[in-house]
Amino acid sequence: MNIKEIIKLKTGGQWLVSPAAKDKIFCRELFSEEHREIEKMVLNFAETTISPSVDKLEHLNEELSRSIIRKMGELGLIGVDTPEEFGGTDLDKITACLITEGIGWSGSASFGCTFGVQTGIGSLGIVFFGTKDQKEKYLPKLMSGEWIAAYGLTEPSSGSDALAAKTTATLSDDRSHYILNGEKQFITNGGWADVYTILAQVDGNKFSGFIVERDTIGLTIGSEEKKLGMKGSSTTSIKFTNAKIPVENLLYEVGKGAVIAFNALNIGRYKLGAASVGGSKQAIKQTLTYALERKQFGQPIAKFDSIIGKIADITIQTYVADTMLYRTVGMIQEAINEIDKDEPGYYIKTGKAMERFAIEASMAKIYGSETSDMVVDNCLQIFGGYGFIEEYPLARAYRDDRINQIWEGTNEINRAIITGYMMKKVLMEEISLRDLLKKMDKLLSKDLNDDKYLSLEKNSLNAAKILAVFLFQEALFKFGQDLKHEQQLSESLANIFTHIYTSESIISRAQQGDGTTMLSKMSYTIAKIDTTESMLDIQTLSIKCLNRIFSESIPSDILNKFQKIQDSMKLNNDTISLKKVLGEYILNKKEYPF
Repeated sequence: MNIKEIIKLKTGGQWLVSPAAKDKIFCRELFSEEHREIEKMVLNFAETTISPSVDKLEHLNEELSRSIIRKMGELGLIGVDTPEEFGGTDLDKITACLITEGIGWSGSASFGCTFGVQTGIGSLGIVFFGTKDQKEKYLPKLMSGEWIAAYGLTEPSSGSDALAAKTTATLSDDRSHYILNGEKQFITNGGWADVYTILAQVDGNKFSGFIVERDTIGLTIGSEEKKLGMKGSSTTSIKFTNAKIPVENLLYEVGKGAVIAFNALNIGRYKLGAASVGGSKQAIKQTLTYALERKQFGQPIAKFDSIIGKIADITIQTYVADTMLYRTVGMIQEAINEIDKDEPGYYIKTGKAMERFAIEASMAKIYGSETSDMVVDNCLQIFGGYGFIEEYPLARAYRDDRINQIWEGTNEINRAIITGYMMKKVLMEEISLRDLLKKMDKLLSKDLNDDKYLSLEKNSLNAAKILAVFLFQEALFKFGQDLKHEQQLSESLANIFTHIYTSESIISRAQQGDGTTMLSKMSYTIAKIDTTESMLDIQTLSIKCLNRIFSESIPSDILNKFQKIQDSMKLNNDTISLKKVLGEYILNKKEYPF
C-alpha cells in the first residue's frame, strides 16, 4: 500500500489536525434498537445473576464462576466477536463493549476479569489467527462456556517488555511437536483454564503463539496468587517442562506472535475501558443512595456543597470516559465495516484496521482505568468511615480497581504507545502537522462571542490543537526518533493529546443533542466544565514540555507564539456554579442518568 492510499484511509489521530468537533461522532445516543435490547438484557443478567453472588464469587468460587460463564454462553454473550459457524454470534464491537460494560456494572470485578479474558485475549487469538481446524476444535467449547480460556504472555523476567520472553519452543526431531520450556506468570484464569494461548520463542528469537491444552504432559499450574484485589478470579503461574505441543497447534505462523499479542491487546484495552465505565456507574449509584440517606448536622450529606461538587466530578469524568470509549469503538467498527467478510484473510485485515486506532484504544484504557480509580476513591470518601469497612461495597471496589492501571499494558506503556504511534503517523505522513500550523493565525484570529453551540469551547480547543502540534513538532525537531527515550516528555505529550481527544468527544456529543431536554442541557454543561478544566491542564503540561524541549533558554519568538496560543485557550466559565447545577441534577435522579 503506498502513501497516497494510506492517507485516504480513516485513521487514528486525524482529529488532532482537524477543526474542533467538525464531524459527528458515534456515542450512546446513536445505539440501535438491537444495541439497547442487548444492553437491557445484560444489565438484567448482571443484576439478577451476578450481583446477588458477589460475596460468593469473591471466595475464588470456580464452580460458580463456570456456571455463570455457561449461562452467558447460552445467552450468546460470550461469542460476540466469533463467527456463527464456530459457535459465536458475530455481532459488532459496539455490542461487545456494552456487554463488557454491563458485566462491569454488576459489582463483581473478579467475575468481570474472568469473563474479560474468556471473551478477549484468551480466545481472540484463535478467532483472528486460528486455522479452520483450530477454530472448529476450540471455539465452540469456549463460546458455550464449556471450556475456560487463558492467555500466557507475562514472565518473571518480562512484563511490559513482552518480546523479551524467555519461554522457548523447539521443534522436535521428527517435526511433529514443539517442545515448550519456561514459565509464565500472573496468568488470569490460570488455575481454571482448559486451554491457553501461550507466547514463546522459536529458534531463540521468533516470537510465536501456541494453543496449549490443560492436560498437556509437562504443564504444571502453580498455586493461586494472594492478591490485593480481584480475589475471586484465578491468577497463577504456569510452568512448562519439555511440554510437547502438536505442530498443528502453532497459532498463525512462526515469528508472528507479536501480531497475535498486540491485536488481542488492542481489543483488550478498549474493553477494559468499557469495564471501568460500568464499574464507575455502579459506584456512583451506590454512593448517591448513601449520600441521600446518610444524615449529619441534621440533614442528608447530599445537601452539602462539597459533596455536590464530588458528585459532579465523578459524573463528569465517567461521562467523558463513556463518550470517548464509544467514539473510539464507533470508528473501529466503521473501519471494519469497510472489509468484505468473504475476503481471504478477513480477520487479518480486521486486526490491521483496528491497529489504525491503537492511539485511541490506549487512550480508552488509560482514561477508563484512571476514571474508575478517581471515582471509587471519591465514592469511598463520601461513605466516610463506612467506606473503609468490608461490609460496604467501596472497600472491595477500591482494592479491585487498582490493577486496571497495570494490566493490558501499564498506563505508562500505553502513554508511550500514544506518542509513539502519533510520531509514526506524522513521519509516514498519515497526519500532517504543517497543514494545521499554516492555518494557525487564521484560527487564532476568530472572534467568537456566540456561545449557543459551544463556539467558545471549540475555539479554545482549536487553539489547544495548535499548541499540541506546535510542541510535538518542536519535540520532533530536537529529538527526532529519540523522542521515544524521552519518557517524561512523551507522557506529557500523550496527556495533552488525550485531553484534546476527550474534550472534542464531549463537545461533539453535546452538540449532537437537541438542546431541549434536561439530559441534553446537562451534556452541554459537562462540555463547558470539562473543556475549561482540560484547557488549564493542557497549559500546565505544555509549560513542562516547553521547558524540556528548550532546556537552556526558550527563544523569544517561541515564547511569543506560545503566549498567543495560550491566550486563545482561556475560558471564563464559572465551573463551581456549573458543577453545583449538575450535581443537584444527578442527586435528584438518584443514579447516573446518561
